Amino acid sequence: MAGIFGMDGLSTLQVQEELERGGRFVVFEYCVSFFLTTRRRSSDVYFVRAGKGTFWLSLGYTLLSLLLGWWGLPWGLILTPRCLATNLQGGKDVTALVLPSLLAPRYDPALEY
Repeated sequence: MAGIFGMDGLSTLQVQEELERGGRFVVFEYCVSFFLTTRRRSSDVYFVRAGKGTFWLSLGYTLLSLLLGWWGLPWGLILTPRCLATNLQGGKDVTALVLPSLLAPRYDPALEY
């Protein structure tokens, strides 16, 4: 499925089997501040297979927040620790949001008559 990292070469059935074993879809957060402006954003969606960790996936977003998140007052000091905590806890699980679109039937114009 396009737009989700970690699903290359997997069929929908294989993804469903991974989800049954404990796989999940996650996003990571990052925070960037410029004096009085602070922006908190989410990464693209990542598919994490069962038993795999997320430390290396979240590392870039965590470092970005550590370096650029603190500088906005007051929100940088408030939002940066939240982003760091989310990333260090494995990211935000968005499986319930992604799964319906993954399992939805696809439109195929070749089937029209």
